Amino acid sequence: MVRVTALMDNDASENKALVNEHGLSYLLEGPDFRILFDCGAGPHPWANAHRLGLCVAGLDAVVLSHSHYDHAAGFRDLLEQGLGGKILYTGPHFFEAKFAFDGLRYTDLSAGFGPEFLAENRVEHRVVEALAQPFPGLWLVGSFPRRHGFETIPERFVRQTAQGFVPDDFCDEICMAVDTPQGLAIFVGCSHPGILNMVEHVCAVLERPVMGVFGGTHLTEADEGRIEATIDALRAKGLRVLGLSHCSGQAAERCAARREGLRHCHLSVGDSIFLEAGG
Repeated sequence: MVRVTALMDNDASENKALVNEHGLSYLLEGPDFRILFDCGAGPHPWANAHRLGLCVAGLDAVVLSHSHYDHAAGFRDLLEQGLGGKILYTGPHFFEAKFAFDGLRYTDLSAGFGPEFLAENRVEHRVVEALAQPFPGLWLVGSFPRRHGFETIPERFVRQTAQGFVPDDFCDEICMAVDTPQGLAIFVGCSHPGILNMVEHVCAVLERPVMGVFGGTHLTEADEGRIEATIDALRAKGLRVLGLSHCSGQAAERCAARREGLRHCHLSVGDSIFLEAGG
């Protein structure tokens, strides 16, 4: 059995002792691994773990889906509190600075640490170019083909490269897949490359159907037509469970509620799901 607990989400749950804020962090505890998937924006996920009686010390690995602050900045706080582990997985180009640009003003959205911080804390940085399998039945996947033209990235997102500012294509984004007897449980941070692009690629690479999708789908800025098309396409791929968090938006939750046979929830801070391990 794998327990997945939301240590950070935008929304509060019934546990009012916990802090909720804009961001995402999941703790996965299985028979063979203890992993953090994303770290939120600051120290509050680790205070929430303490309130829940969950340990985030001595972890097998930390996975950061991409380098936006609301998913990655809390990693600094994790290490500075003597927590976490010594292996960090990210996608390529993780340390290129990210910004939101309004035509004049740049707002820094980056993680707030660089390779020097990892070296100072003796953290081994492993870059996932396309596919990695850190543990049996668990994969990290990146390099997503962009097959669905309606899955667009907002123009305000840019990154700073050696050649200057360029539109952010989120080539650093990765996701995680856990095998279950019913298919893959796929965990996503923000799904900037497009949740449908991502899920289809994961299923094709691992040659397994999708059972569930959990995390941020970035449908909060999508219109109803795109949301409907996305969820219907995921259903056609076998999706049976949808656990939305963070940047998914209420319209996506309403759409999921209208789909017969699709079990769905919002994973708020302190909420857990339990997955049967093994394919």
